[in-house]
Amino acid sequence: MSFVVQPSLFGSFGDLGVAELSGATERRPLSEGAWVDLRPGFVTGADELFDVLAGNVPWHEERMHIYDSTVRVPRLLARYPQGEPLPHPVLEEARSALNAHYTEELGEPFVSVGLCLYRDGNDSVAWHGDRIARESPRDTMVAIVSLGAARPFGLRPKSGGPGLRLPLGHGDLLVMGGSCQRTWLHGIPKVTSCLGARISIQFRPNWGDDLGKPTTGDRDR
Repeated sequence: MSFVVQPSLFGSFGDLGVAELSGATERRPLSEGAWVDLRPGFVTGADELFDVLAGNVPWHEERMHIYDSTVRVPRLLARYPQGEPLPHPVLEEARSALNAHYTEELGEPFVSVGLCLYRDGNDSVAWHGDRIARESPRDTMVAIVSLGAARPFGLRPKSGGPGLRLPLGHGDLLVMGGSCQRTWLHGIPKVTSCLGARISIQFRPNWGDDLGKPTTGDRDR
């Protein structure tokens, strides 16, 4: 499987691996107890990792039911539930680094990993909150690493008001925490000008290990 990716100076720089989180992560408070953390360039040599994952991960297309229709999910997916080997050692390294940095605050480790492949600017994900997390009264976290072309990651409060768009790509890390899954929505909008494909890697704690059991309306990002 071959995709066009606009090379990045930062995404191509350095050996493939992960960078430090302590002292390099910026926290942005939102509203109603929600927050996001940003760490640009968390994965170093990220364009190399993109090439390996794009070519070697067993991507598949899914369909979902909306009212009386079945529609194609506009992106390709792969899921790695808790205990399943990940498709590249750097993903194991990234999960270990995230757990070392966040487990005390989160109260549990990140265990499952989901991947989405956005082939071009037409692939997208609509506004949503993760189903299992938004139905839980507990605060939680989702950590997302973006590889490949930069795409805007949209966030907006469920109660209304101004949101924000964060350009993510080439190894950048975003962590949604606090009440974010309950009180804010997020999505990847379609774009007319896109410099290539994007891979999103999502690290989640144990939410009943439903990652490998898609249901109607479930979304990844």
